[in-house]
Amino acid sequence: MEVAVVVTAHDQREQVAEAVASVRAQTTPCAELVVVDDGSTDAASLAVLDRLRADGVRVLRQDNAGVSAARNAGIAATQAPLVLVLDGDDRVAPTFLARVAPLLADPDVVAASSWLALSGVASGIVRPDGGTLVDFLHRNACPGSAVLRRAAWDRAGGYDAAMRSGFEDWDLYLGMLAGGGRVAIAPEPLLEYRTAPASANVRSMTRRLALFRGIVDKHRAAYVAHLADVLVAQEATAVRRLGDWESLVAADPALPLVEPTFGDGGMAAHVRVATARASAPAFSPAPPLSPPPPAPPGRPATA
Repeated sequence: MEVAVVVTAHDQREQVAEAVASVRAQTTPCAELVVVDDGSTDAASLAVLDRLRADGVRVLRQDNAGVSAARNAGIAATQAPLVLVLDGDDRVAPTFLARVAPLLADPDVVAASSWLALSGVASGIVRPDGGTLVDFLHRNACPGSAVLRRAAWDRAGGYDAAMRSGFEDWDLYLGMLAGGGRVAIAPEPLLEYRTAPASANVRSMTRRLALFRGIVDKHRAAYVAHLADVLVAQEATAVRRLGDWESLVAADPALPLVEPTFGDGGMAAHVRVATARASAPAFSPAPPLSPPPPAPPGRPATA
């Protein structure tokens, strides 16, 4: 099936041109390419958009209304049955469409993406799982840059333009999965995700609890129907993170063993860390290096 690509932009300068270049470098070309500028005001960013337009890229401009409104406008301006929504500061590997779009040949798949390769202030591979509605209730399981089935996007009512503080992609996936189906993930890092201290993702984490409450309120019927699954999944995440902390603190006696918490596994973790530290061999620092012998008379010392 043909794939349209919608790149959203807001004061991202050359990053938008790099996102567009990564789309144009696909081994499987897209059918349509649209850049939606969400009210950029930065002169350098506007110059990049003018350059893209002069290079034949279709650029739509709107007053600043948020990424959800920009994505909806871009999707509405295209015709293909599949749409890759790409953030203006992300890039896709040349084989992204070739690997990801075929996953939607399965009519049960409503959206698809890939693992992420982090760049910028952080590096590494992130492996989202995708899945069905139940898999998305306790956390988002798909990147925001993904190939959407247009019909599923339409049935869900599109992105919620009122959500301007984050989690808009998670909200859409829950809406798309409400009637069944699944989100597929290609197990390769085909999406380059730029990281920065002031990125929208990082900023949204400062309001995570309030945003999550909004997600629960909006999709309350799904949370009520799968309450046990959500609670167990949340507990599994807490246990895994507590285990990570436990391993780090047990391995480094210099780290403080903070006051244990009660009723959430914290006290048991505290005991296990204290036991591991008590049974570990005492740390003996290496002896200082002896100074080198003096050089023979008449010969320079070597470094």
